[in-house]
Amino acid sequence: MSKKYILNSADKALSPSQVYVEKISSGVLKDLFGTGSFNVLLQAEEKKNPKQRKRPKTSAKCGAASSRRNRPVAAPKKPRAPEGVCKPAQTNRVLSGNSNHSKPARNIAVVGSTVGLAPRAVPQPRKTCASDSPRAKIPSSHKAAIPREVENAKKLCILTAIKPANVQKEKAAFFTSDFNYNPQFEYSNPVAPAVLARHNNASDRFLTQAERIMELALQRYGSYEKFELATGGNLLTKSRVWHSIKKYMEKEGCLGEIVAQVTDDLLSRASMTVVNGRPTLTINSSTAREHWLDGMLRHEIGTHYFRGVNNCHQPWSSGAGRKKHNLKPLNPTEEGLASIHSVLFRKDPTLWRAALLYYTVHQAGRMSFAQLFRDLGRFVQDPNTRWDYCVRAKRGQTDTAQPGCFSKDQVYLDGILQILRHRDKINFPLLMALGKVSFEDVDRLKALAQMDNVRIPHFMQDQARYAEQLEKIMAVNQLTDEELKAIV
Repeated sequence: MSKKYILNSADKALSPSQVYVEKISSGVLKDLFGTGSFNVLLQAEEKKNPKQRKRPKTSAKCGAASSRRNRPVAAPKKPRAPEGVCKPAQTNRVLSGNSNHSKPARNIAVVGSTVGLAPRAVPQPRKTCASDSPRAKIPSSHKAAIPREVENAKKLCILTAIKPANVQKEKAAFFTSDFNYNPQFEYSNPVAPAVLARHNNASDRFLTQAERIMELALQRYGSYEKFELATGGNLLTKSRVWHSIKKYMEKEGCLGEIVAQVTDDLLSRASMTVVNGRPTLTINSSTAREHWLDGMLRHEIGTHYFRGVNNCHQPWSSGAGRKKHNLKPLNPTEEGLASIHSVLFRKDPTLWRAALLYYTVHQAGRMSFAQLFRDLGRFVQDPNTRWDYCVRAKRGQTDTAQPGCFSKDQVYLDGILQILRHRDKINFPLLMALGKVSFEDVDRLKALAQMDNVRIPHFMQDQARYAEQLEKIMAVNQLTDEELKAIV
C-alpha cells in the first residue's frame, strides 16, 4: 500500500543563498534521473490512454526523452495513479503546507547552498533547462541512435523491463521447496538476450574488500540481523517516514518540487525517478529504519536530485552535449557518491549493503538461484532478505537454474572505492555543482560550467566535517590508502 504526496512549504522569507529554478521540462528530468539512478519503481510503465491528453514521447533509452514541452516542477496537478498499477497498492493524495495557494507557481524560488561557488545572491529570472533552450533540446538524431534490440522492451527502462512479473508466485514455490527450486521468471516486456548479455559480466576486482567489510560487521555484531537492528534502529511507521521526508526537504529547501511516495512495492530501499513528468521520491516502508532514513534521503535527494537539477544548467545537459564535451560515463561516480552519502554521519558507517550487492552479483554469475541463496547464508540468515538479494542479482533471467547475473549492482562499491581513493583531490562541492559528471572530468569541465544557480546539499556546507566523515568510513571498513592505490 503506498501513498503519494506533493510536499509544499508555506510562504517564508528566503535566505541570501536562495537560488532560482524555472521550468524544468519533464523530458530533461527523465534524462537526468532515469540515467542517474539504478533504483527502479516496481510498477509497469503507464499505458497510454487515447482519452487522456497527449504526453511527450520518450525514447527507449532509460530516461532519455524527446519532449519539447515546458513543464513547471513547482506545483504539479493533483497526481493520479498510473494506469496498469493495482489500485489498492497505490493511494495518492496531495499534501500542502499552505492551503492558501490558489494558483500553482510557474517558477520555483528555493533555498539552497552556494558554499565555495559564489553565485549571485538573488539571480534574475531566466529560462534555464527549458525544452526550448538549445542546451535542453534532445537532438533529433538521438532516437535513431537507439539500439534496435531495446524496442521489444516497449520503450521501458531496462531496469523496469527486467522486473519479473511472477515474483510472488515463484517466491511461494521456492519457499515451499525448502529453498531447492530454481525460480522460472516471466517478464511482461522481455529484454533481448544481446542486451542482457552486456550486463552479465560480474567482476571480482573488489571481491576481497566486499567480503572483508561484511566479515568485520559479523565480528562486531554476530549477525546481519543484529547489525541491522543496532545500526539501523527500529522500523519506522509510515507517519514517521512522512515526517522525516518533509523535515529533510525543508532542510534542503526543496518542498513543493518533489512528489513523495511511500510503498512496499519496491525492490530497492528507495528511488528517485520521474513519474508523469514529476521528480518522484519513493521510499520502501519495509526497510525504512530510524537511523538509516536520513541516509536514504541524502542518497536520493541530496545526491541524485540535486546533481540532476545542477546538470540541467550545464552545456552537457543533453546527450549531444555529453558527446561534444567527451564526458566519461556518470557511473560509477554517481552511485558511488550517493552510496557514501547513505552512510555519512552514521555512528557505524559500515558499507554492508554495497559490499553484499557486489558479492551477490559475483556469486550469481557462477551459481544457480538455489545455490546463491544457500551461499548468502554465510552473511544473512533471514530467508526473506536473502530472497530479495537473489532476485536483484538474477533479474532478467528466465531459467535461474543457470549461472548468470545482472551486474549493475556492483557499481555501488566500485564507485565508493574509487571516490575514497581520490578523496583528497576531489572538490566535492564542485562535483555536485557540475551535475551528472564523473569525478575524473571535474577539472577540465569547471571552466565551462554555468555556476549561477547551482545547488549544494546542506551536508556539504562544512567541508572539514565532510572530510572527517570520509576518513571515518575508511577506518570503520578497514580500508587504507595503500590498498586502494593498489586496486583502483
